Amino acid sequence: MQNDLMPNFLKNRSYLTPNRVAVYFNNRQLTFHELYERSVETAGKFQSQGVRRGQYVGVLLKNHLDTIVVLFALQLLGVRAVILNNRLTSSEIIWQLKDSQAAFLITEKSFADKELEIRDMIPTLPTLIKEQLDSLPMETPDIEEEINLGDVCTIMYTSGTTGKPKGVMQTYGNHWWSSVGSALNLGFTDSDCWLCSVPLFHISGYSILMRSVIYGMPIVLHESFDVEKIIEDFHSKRVTIMSVVGTMLTRIVDFIGEEQLPQSFRCMLLGGGPAPLPLLQFCVAKDIPVFQTYGMTETSSQIVTLSPEYSISKLGSAGKPLFPSQVRIMLDDGRRAQEGETGEIFVKGPNVTPGYLNRPGAMLDRTKDGWFSTGDIGYLDDEGFLYVLDRRSDLIISGGENVYPAEIESVLLSHPFVKDAGVTGQEDERWGQVPIAFIVIKERIAVSRNELELFCMERLAKYKVPKDFKFVEELPRNASNKLLRRKLKGEH
Repeated sequence: MQNDLMPNFLKNRSYLTPNRVAVYFNNRQLTFHELYERSVETAGKFQSQGVRRGQYVGVLLKNHLDTIVVLFALQLLGVRAVILNNRLTSSEIIWQLKDSQAAFLITEKSFADKELEIRDMIPTLPTLIKEQLDSLPMETPDIEEEINLGDVCTIMYTSGTTGKPKGVMQTYGNHWWSSVGSALNLGFTDSDCWLCSVPLFHISGYSILMRSVIYGMPIVLHESFDVEKIIEDFHSKRVTIMSVVGTMLTRIVDFIGEEQLPQSFRCMLLGGGPAPLPLLQFCVAKDIPVFQTYGMTETSSQIVTLSPEYSISKLGSAGKPLFPSQVRIMLDDGRRAQEGETGEIFVKGPNVTPGYLNRPGAMLDRTKDGWFSTGDIGYLDDEGFLYVLDRRSDLIISGGENVYPAEIESVLLSHPFVKDAGVTGQEDERWGQVPIAFIVIKERIAVSRNELELFCMERLAKYKVPKDFKFVEELPRNASNKLLRRKLKGEH
């Protein structure tokens, strides 16, 4: 449809405000015009290697100025970026590259070991190394002058409860409406500056990138979370907003001690699962503005956020839906929940994914009358504020990362000496939650915790490896043999 066309985001931003700073990274900075010029050049290099509109291209990069250039170069060409979590093992990344039928992989020298393993398993996949781009020939790229809001911009994989990850399709429209909804809620001023120390491979990081180009706002990009450097940049770059998860906020609070944040700072946007109430109360006492949010990969970042004026009176709530979005609570029998009644959280809005890559049936299973089933449990109070009780009954949120028990269980069950396995979350002061495993060993077999830990470490990202292994006679299961993970929680 004609109505769904918009000017290319980066090209238009470069035209509207060319001299504004787009990105601060270490001691470097780029204006929007410079970012556009570099992205055009990189797009030309990609095109010379056969990268074309409509392809799916894997991106395995760390937080860096070059990563932003690569991601925008792909947008300029109309290429769909399959953004890979660099904390995953090679086998997990290989699975996603195969599933998305990626035409290329763009990576960097620091992932040489992983790149070698990927090449062994997918020898036909061409690889472009970031550090070698300068030596490539450049063509004049075929830049997408306009974008269709319905076109897929990015793919991010999220593990399902079955243990098999699904590629969430995020359209330009999803990112646009996520940015617009956030601005209508938080407000936006010319002096805003967003600090990003969350990974760009997460929707939390990528959405900051999209807000930057849509708002014409500088971002301060950090390679990783460094609390000292963050506080320094709060002052020197006059940062106004930062996206955090609970563990990051705790470390910031501990670091500043009796000090105050600068007057220019206006909010911590807190996601990654419900925060401990004592932490929020401490932030109130310290005058640190914290706005809780609720969202997921499928909603292209936040979909519910606590507005500034309610940050104290509704402490602990995730807030109300962003202006373009809706939320409701449904009961198991299909009825809509009354105020205060607990049920499943359903959402609706133009920032909700149109579906999962190559899995049309998966979206049908999660959609009812246009409403998307989050699988999360919560309730709305008498004023319509959302309280999230459980982020999917079995989901473990460890340091802001989603950890699905089924994925870990499937690895443990592949061990020749394991008869049965169940995984649940345990509260942890540092990470919020960590996975722990309950193991039933085959008869007359001896296996150590260390052996199981090493077995998992070879097959899972470090944050998914159980922090404890408990050996039990049997696991709690119902009549249809379904594992009752809630009962596991009571056993530790």
